[in-house]
Amino acid sequence: MKKIYVLFSFLIIACQATPTPAPLPPTPTSAPATTTPLSPPKPSPAPQPSPTAETSAPTIRISAKDGMTQLRIPAGKFIMGGLDVYRGNDEQPPHEVRLDAYWMDQVEVTNGMYALCADAGVCRPPRQIRSDNREHYYDDSAFRDYPVVYVTWSDADAYCQWAGRRLPTEAEWERAARGGDERNYPWGDELPNTYNANAENSVGDTSRVGSYAEGASPFGVLDLAGNVWEWVADFYDANYYKKSPLENPPGPSAEAAQNNYRVIRGGSFQDEGIELRLANRNFIEGPDSKANPKTETYYGKSNQQVGFRCAQNDN
Repeated sequence: MKKIYVLFSFLIIACQATPTPAPLPPTPTSAPATTTPLSPPKPSPAPQPSPTAETSAPTIRISAKDGMTQLRIPAGKFIMGGLDVYRGNDEQPPHEVRLDAYWMDQVEVTNGMYALCADAGVCRPPRQIRSDNREHYYDDSAFRDYPVVYVTWSDADAYCQWAGRRLPTEAEWERAARGGDERNYPWGDELPNTYNANAENSVGDTSRVGSYAEGASPFGVLDLAGNVWEWVADFYDANYYKKSPLENPPGPSAEAAQNNYRVIRGGSFQDEGIELRLANRNFIEGPDSKANPKTETYYGKSNQQVGFRCAQNDN
């Protein structure tokens, strides 16, 4: 089953109620407007907990930098790792992890958002302007609310820093997807379908971000399974779970990982359902600081299946 890679001879590689997703991000004003604005799902009444220092804290905000909707993931514990029959060796052992509160982008960073950083001269443009089956994608305003692709780990890291955020750790990504129970997908244990995820080439390419409200995670985060794989901060170490800290794990060091691979999570529009399992770990080559800065090896690899979202400390 593992690992699936595209373009580089690699294969790119229960239950609690799901709250209604928070509103989708507004369109950044400095980029061209789309003809069809995002339409968030209508909210439904939900039981309100008694106010406490934690529950009374704001749970949603909009980034002034790029218009991204951010959702607050409260401090807490969760089980990290594979829990079903499809679990891989690198998802073992399942272990309890505690994380401090943090903020997570509700959807993946879009072409329109990324263009703000590129136009500011901070981010490099994507390596290609096309997507998998669209010759013009990044440069076509019709796709400005679709996830940016063909960005390396370095590009994603630069964007998040420009936006005043950072790439999420692997543990933060999985916590945002799983919540506090032992589900195998962000929405529960049901297999991916055309209502909860863009996968198995049902669309044949990327979808507009936030298009699958039924695929929301327990915290209302969207598109964590399917659409595009997402870069996270961590180096890849197949044995990391056997030795990782049980509180705010930062991921292995470069020395411990002994490679330049960076973790990607979530699966893509081309992948089979089991690849979208929230515990599934995959990786592709990240930047190599020892390489010539004029080469792509220095920045790492990119392709049409990989995008990203950002996170931020709770401050």
